[in-house]
Amino acid sequence: MSNPTETTSFDLSEITPRDAYKLTTGLVVPRPIGWIGSVSASGVANLAPYSFFNLLAGDPPHVGFSAGTGRKDSLANVREVPEFTVNIVTIETVEAMNASSASLAHDEDEFDHVGLTKAASTKVAAPRVAEATASMECRVTDIIHIGRADGGNHLVIGEIVMIHVANRVLDGTRIDAAGLAAVGRHAGTWYSSSTDLFSLPRPD
Repeated sequence: MSNPTETTSFDLSEITPRDAYKLTTGLVVPRPIGWIGSVSASGVANLAPYSFFNLLAGDPPHVGFSAGTGRKDSLANVREVPEFTVNIVTIETVEAMNASSASLAHDEDEFDHVGLTKAASTKVAAPRVAEATASMECRVTDIIHIGRADGGNHLVIGEIVMIHVANRVLDGTRIDAAGLAAVGRHAGTWYSSSTDLFSLPRPD
């Protein structure tokens, strides 16, 4: 295994937050995208993508997404109605996901704006994306502030209570990863899909 002979080192206390963001989002890749559905207390649905998102625990399963100060609708909604859905972004829905990231007024519905169909959830109030190959219903268990007191992010943690998966990518409880073709986020405007896969058995 070769080692790089020349490197550049960055002290994060000496660079701007923007440069730190570019470095970290370029290195921690690909990041799964949490396409988060939520609903306000007044019944207005919201849909927004978050690439600061991941599976956090397995038993019981929990996921988390991190909302920055510029993305307030999802955070406001889950504080009012502590439930949300995670809709898996695939090649078929990536354009709609991108369109749903537009900044809209708090009383505007991203589902309607993008032209997506709301599917009623089974156990939570927040709607699902009917066009999504898979989705998860979650109940909020914690909201944790991370970073500066005057900004930073809020990590929203939710327990998964219901999962919906299209039969075409399902074999019992196993997911056909290539068939799912989930999309991951890289830096800037770059994305990738889980279609170029390889198997690597673990050592005994």
